[in-house]
Amino acid sequence: MTKTRKMHFGLSVAHLGYHPAAWRMPDVPVDGTMNLQHYVNCAKIAERGKLDFLFFADVSGVRQFGDARAPRHREQQQSKHEPFTLIAALAALTEEIGFVGTASTTFQHPYNLTRRLATLDHLSGGRAAWNMVTSWSEDEAENFGLATTGTSDERHARAHEFVSVVKRLCDTWEDGAFVQDKESGIFFDREKLHFLDHEGDQFRIKGPLDLPRPPQGVPPIATAGASENAQELAAAHADIVYAGQPNIELARAYYASLKAKTWKYGRTPDDVKIMPGIMTFVAPTRAEAQAKLDRLNACIDPVMGFGHMLVSGLPDLSACPLDSLVPEADSELVAYPTGQPSGFAMSLMKRARADGKTVRQLMEMVLGGDLWQLGIVGTPTDVADKLEEWFSTGAADGFNVQAAYLPGAAEDFVELVVPELQRRGLFRTEYEGRTLRDRLGIARPQNSFTLSETAARVGTLATR
Repeated sequence: MTKTRKMHFGLSVAHLGYHPAAWRMPDVPVDGTMNLQHYVNCAKIAERGKLDFLFFADVSGVRQFGDARAPRHREQQQSKHEPFTLIAALAALTEEIGFVGTASTTFQHPYNLTRRLATLDHLSGGRAAWNMVTSWSEDEAENFGLATTGTSDERHARAHEFVSVVKRLCDTWEDGAFVQDKESGIFFDREKLHFLDHEGDQFRIKGPLDLPRPPQGVPPIATAGASENAQELAAAHADIVYAGQPNIELARAYYASLKAKTWKYGRTPDDVKIMPGIMTFVAPTRAEAQAKLDRLNACIDPVMGFGHMLVSGLPDLSACPLDSLVPEADSELVAYPTGQPSGFAMSLMKRARADGKTVRQLMEMVLGGDLWQLGIVGTPTDVADKLEEWFSTGAADGFNVQAAYLPGAAEDFVELVVPELQRRGLFRTEYEGRTLRDRLGIARPQNSFTLSETAARVGTLATR
């Protein structure tokens, strides 16, 4: 009997929420970014909803802090924990939920990263995953003594080699290598130990790793990005892809493009789970759902909002009354921060003008992330209908829930949307297996060293 395909869900925890005004909401814990209990609460909510994992995005620094236009002192996202350390604490306080932590191939070394990742996988019983990013920000580069992160081609070439090394390091001990036989005095089987002896363009690493092969073999790898380089990297290595298309037509095109690339790397489209970001405002009635969004938008600080728009490439509109219509995109009164507007900025301004949007409404669109994620305001049925359409028509394998504010928006999704999806048979009612790979339906990889040895033996026999 063919197993019914079901959605996958991650809860993406951006500190106090994805909306920049989240921290000003009355029922959001303003000290939550540094408070372990806040993250435990989020993990317990996700676990109660049978979600696959918590996702922790990260950057190693404060971006654009030197840019006077960026009011970083009015934002909550700049205060955050290092994700792998936070995950270690959360793994000890949870039983089922998986964890995806971010680390950059541009600023990390494969050996140290693999040790941390494998350790988390052992400590959590197979619930760890790595969000692989290549990083582009010079603000981060300067924290590591670099003048620049390099070109996209350079970063992605390094990432391809980096990930290949991580996978092989995980395999340097075969399953069952640690026999730990007190009677014979043998702690591990030397025949099941392999040296990496890697010499590439970027790294020279002898190996082996100094701990057994992780419970998942290789913990799942997540990544994101719509560029050609990012898609090739994802097709070659990713198990989870965090997508960011705001409408179904773009999402379907991206889904088809990335899935088609997997074949050239000896993989299949099912090996990669594409999970777009979503932000939902849900309540028993549409009016109540809209009221939740309106309550959050009322917390927007206009100074922060205008600054956020500027660093997003939009013009300085701070001289315009908030409730006036968005000015013409090419008006002489509109000055773009780079002098020449990007195609994105120009199209957004024209669209907002054509739709009769006010400056305040444009600000709410930009701060709410409607430009790069799927936003849904409505009843549980409304949300489930939209997710089912994306899932069933080649746009998504699941979704990353980008809660606008925490914990409230996450609780709404789990309490209202999840039961509706379960009623439709689109989402699990109980966890399957024990590891994150089990829940994602991604097979545990065979050890690359034993595969190589088997292939060599087969080749030798074939020539006899």
